[in-house]
Amino acid sequence: MNTATDTTHCDDLAKALEAFRDHAPLIERWGTELARRLGSGARLLVAGNGGSAAQAQHLTAELVGRYREDRPPFSALALHADTSTTTAIANDYGVQELFARQTAAHGRPGDVLLLLSTSGASANLLSAAERAHRLGMTVWALTGRSPNPLQLGADDALCVDAPLAATVQELHLVAVHMLCETFDRAVENGETGRVTADGRPGMVGRLVGRARTVGRTPPGGPVAPRKGQT
Repeated sequence: MNTATDTTHCDDLAKALEAFRDHAPLIERWGTELARRLGSGARLLVAGNGGSAAQAQHLTAELVGRYREDRPPFSALALHADTSTTTAIANDYGVQELFARQTAAHGRPGDVLLLLSTSGASANLLSAAERAHRLGMTVWALTGRSPNPLQLGADDALCVDAPLAATVQELHLVAVHMLCETFDRAVENGETGRVTADGRPGMVGRLVGRARTVGRTPPGGPVAPRKGQT
């Protein structure tokens, strides 16, 4: 009996990752632009189906919470996460309207809609992209191999060149983490319009400074108890 471990999945991922490296400039551009927009009061809406929904919610969690270092929260919504809303829309209007109706409710001109799909052909995501464009939003897409309908319906797209949905989703997660890293670096470097005309830090700058000091003990001061200690 052959007891050797099958590493085909790892081999496929490694091969796809080599080609994926070429997308780094695009991800950096997205992260910097997203920091500028969210820092100016815009909002990120994210949507996906199945495993892509999990990736969408992963991204919003990193932006509303934090990725690595403390920083202010930014507005980001995963459109599948409100189960009462999604089931009501699906029941009353059909699954194709699932994300388009929420985009119409929450989206504003200047906001960003990021759509994740391994196939790039999900009807409810295509409808959301169309609705977002009507509202004056920018649409980005993370998809599988190009060409695909979602890529063509977005303002910008990152298409993973991999034959399996599992590999595409794994590299979408890499893209999410790279996007968060670039976003945080842009915030740190002040690329969010956080400095006022007189050179003083704006609202985002003040919040960043405050976030860095939360929980820190001033020199000579008492040591605060760690979480879970009393």
